[in-house]
Amino acid sequence: MIGLLQRVSRAHVEVSGETIGSIERGLLVFVGVQREDTAARAERLLERLLGYRVFPDADDRMNLSLRDIRGGLLLVPQFTLAADTRKGTRASFTSAAPPDEGERLFDDLVARAHAAHSRVATGRFGADMQVSLVNDGPVTFWLET
Repeated sequence: MIGLLQRVSRAHVEVSGETIGSIERGLLVFVGVQREDTAARAERLLERLLGYRVFPDADDRMNLSLRDIRGGLLLVPQFTLAADTRKGTRASFTSAAPPDEGERLFDDLVARAHAAHSRVATGRFGADMQVSLVNDGPVTFWLET
């Protein structure tokens, strides 16, 4: 499972002009599900997202986690993260999970996030989404489980 996380001062996602998820200070995470992913990998990704130290402490060092700052977590499904771009000029998506499996694992990640953290918002699996964000830093990390 892939998580492309961005430290944000705010972010929101819209579908058909309606805001379906928004956060203030926190993490926007684009989530890609691959064929070999499991619920255990979703759990591991969530542990890393909640505990990854990307927020500045009093000395302006990245020593604080999302849990520490009690920030928002916006999870947005993005199957294109599983693309193979090693050759040619068009991506291959053979490593991406089939849509039904990808949705099941994304929903599992979301349910785990709601159980473990108080400020969780999401995009919508399979929807045409418009995502707006203010990347704080910029700070962006690629996590893979």
